[in-house]
Amino acid sequence: MMYSSRRKPVLYFKEDRRNETPKVPRPEERNQFWSGKCTVYKLFGLCVVLVLVSLLWLQLSCTGDMSQVVVDDRRLQHQPCPLERQASAADDPSWGPHKLALLIPFRERFEELLVFVPFMHTFLNNKKILHKIFVINQMDHYRFNRASLINVGYTESGNDTDYIAMHDVDLLPLNEALDYGFPEEGPFHVASPELHPLYHYKTYVGGILLLTKQHYHMCNGMSNRFWGWGREDDEFYRRLRTAGLQLFRPSGIKTGYKTFRHIHDPAWRKRDQRRVAAQKQEQFKVDPEGGLTNLQYKVESRQELTISGAPVTVLNIKLECDTDKTPWCLLN
Repeated sequence: MMYSSRRKPVLYFKEDRRNETPKVPRPEERNQFWSGKCTVYKLFGLCVVLVLVSLLWLQLSCTGDMSQVVVDDRRLQHQPCPLERQASAADDPSWGPHKLALLIPFRERFEELLVFVPFMHTFLNNKKILHKIFVINQMDHYRFNRASLINVGYTESGNDTDYIAMHDVDLLPLNEALDYGFPEEGPFHVASPELHPLYHYKTYVGGILLLTKQHYHMCNGMSNRFWGWGREDDEFYRRLRTAGLQLFRPSGIKTGYKTFRHIHDPAWRKRDQRRVAAQKQEQFKVDPEGGLTNLQYKVESRQELTISGAPVTVLNIKLECDTDKTPWCLLN
């Protein structure tokens, strides 16, 4: 039996008879306990004490330092032991039959990643969302390509997940009412323009977007032509319409632009917004053929890690670029 960090075992002793004159034991009585003539009651009492001390020691060794108990204004939140934290979701029907692949296109934003992974793991567990977190790390010498990395994440996420979240690493959901469940009816834009702290135009579908794998495949994924920052989401919005998919957004959320925490610091890490060669004209065009069908990449390595106890799969990726078709993948 394990005890909560807010509880401790209590030993019950016999009633203290305060009015009786204390009896001073004779020397032979003091040694009687260890003389081998112990009673059954004394042995039983010793066993109880040993068991309680053992349980207390196990609990302290598991919970560690009392600083792991987080206090806020309303409650004490116990940081559980690893075995406690691994809920038997497979045996609990309340978690549902679906599993989310959380895809994080990534390059050199480790400070944000260290915050994001444990935060999202806890957030999704609290909502009983089966999930697996994938960090798709671009390690080639080309400009950052968010859309291609999401295509890689979709392709490499395995058959045990049936829907994806295209999720920016710098956007944390603060409202527990936000829905991360299976988007059966159509793509679900969690970071809608009414809630996102920065982007408010009607056709915006970036930040956090949920799709079934079937719906993502219907769109042929995202275009691989967008090197550098921006515009790939706008092109994907057109793909959703072309595929005849109904887009859904949250309703009943009252927290407005405070629904998310945006942890990106533009002064520290500037976005690559440069437009090279014909990129300025090409960025507004629809790419009718590109996507999953012409994706080219190599998986350099695959690592299973934990960040503050949260499991994460890191895919180290090298993308390939046809410089004749998209010369702006390089900065001259």
